[in-house]
Amino acid sequence: MYRFLYRHLLARTDAEWIHGVALRSLAAAGASSLGRALLRRFFAPHLDSVLCVEAFGLSFAHPLGLASGFDKDGCALSSLAALGFSFIEVGTVTPQPQAGNSKPRLFRLLEDRALINRLGFPSAGMAQVARNLARRPALPLAISLGKNKETPLSAALNDYCAVLEHLYAYGDVFVVNVSSPNTPDLRRLQDEAYLADLLAGLQHTIAAQRAAKPLLLKIAPDLSFAEIERICALALQHKVGGIIATNTTLERPPSLRSAAARESGGLSGAPLRDRATAIVRHIHSVTEGKLPIVGVGGVFNGSDIWEKLRAGATLVQAYTGFIYEGLAFVRRAIGELRSIMAAEGVRDLRDIIGKGR
Repeated sequence: MYRFLYRHLLARTDAEWIHGVALRSLAAAGASSLGRALLRRFFAPHLDSVLCVEAFGLSFAHPLGLASGFDKDGCALSSLAALGFSFIEVGTVTPQPQAGNSKPRLFRLLEDRALINRLGFPSAGMAQVARNLARRPALPLAISLGKNKETPLSAALNDYCAVLEHLYAYGDVFVVNVSSPNTPDLRRLQDEAYLADLLAGLQHTIAAQRAAKPLLLKIAPDLSFAEIERICALALQHKVGGIIATNTTLERPPSLRSAAARESGGLSGAPLRDRATAIVRHIHSVTEGKLPIVGVGGVFNGSDIWEKLRAGATLVQAYTGFIYEGLAFVRRAIGELRSIMAAEGVRDLRDIIGKGR
């Protein structure tokens, strides 16, 4: 039913407008115990111990989390937790509030089961996000760190450290987003000289806190394998907790059929699936499993989760799949994953990580 409504009704409205309506509706539902209970009753997955994952010193009820970008300011976390995501990534958060790029800036590619966005880090700013997170749900929470658009690359470290310090009490994991294609020159922070200083500075900030928390690095899918290997070496050198692979892509596969494929911005969804999985597999291979990986890109169902795990991911995230599949997305995907595990005789997800080469 949702897929029919999405294609024939919701998809006829502006993509960012309907996203805002959905987010406000979820926030309203999550504000009451009854709303949360109803969401859990009708949409959350049925869980058991075989789905549990241990990573980054944290326990996850299952491998599927919500990627950054859906709830940038942490407004609807209670509802999103009630829908069954095992962890949520908030952000990307910038030090000062900023509007992001001009609209329209979010586009559906229905025929390709994809999205293109050029949002440009719209953010309420770290102070407002801290207020929003003061009553966060009891599940692992990741916070994506970013810089303001007007901050030059030479001062980017100050922005990242400011958000990290301001939100440190609220997050369990922190993500260094240097891979969005929609903030000018941001991806240059993946270059070795910039990245080494950035990671060193952030780890120094973490060391000054009362308790250490893991720092993850989110990379672009448009990097060459040689560039990814250099980034992995830096990540290991600076004791990064793991890699998120990957962000959206600037590439446009020739298979795209939607008219919106010509829009500029980062492409996400089904067309990114194979490239993201190949990068997960490569990182797992070259690091010999020493860097835990969160696999992102084209996750729509249990088979996609299974594929990412076998490629070497410990956890996976989805965004576009959730948009296309609706509120029952987590229940359906985790149910499919459980069925695959049963068919394959798998009782512990650790047994399949990286075994799909």
